[in-house]
Amino acid sequence: MKIKRKKGYFSISAVAKMFSVHQQTIRLYEKEGLICPRRSEGNTRLFSEEDVDRLEEIIYLTHQLGINLAGVEMIFKLKRQILRMQKDMNKVFEQTQRQLERESEQSKELMRSSARQLMKLRQQSQQQKESSTSSSSFEVDGWDVEYEED
Repeated sequence: MKIKRKKGYFSISAVAKMFSVHQQTIRLYEKEGLICPRRSEGNTRLFSEEDVDRLEEIIYLTHQLGINLAGVEMIFKLKRQILRMQKDMNKVFEQTQRQLERESEQSKELMRSSARQLMKLRQQSQQQKESSTSSSSFEVDGWDVEYEED
């Protein structure tokens, strides 16, 4: 049940009419700490869009679903916890994703380096065969490589 509203601040009487509830009901929700409207200099309650949205949710939970105010408070508390946990999980996911990307790049670079070394070995081996010297060893990057010819 979404009600179309104009932007700005609303008085308690306007909000009560919007939702067809008594002003005392809205005051009770404020007293229970479920909503916190601003106050004007004359101490009049001013309900923002967020206050009205929250009030709409409270009225839905209490009037439509029959949840008491303690239950509504618990629902709001759990929603805040869920949002915090989602933010934390998103942060962990992003960190893990960045780490995975770094490790993937490192692995790719290691594979490219290994492929270059293998190509170098192959070329040196080919050169050794072409020179057909009786030597069965050669040096690659400071390593002595020996092999047996069949």
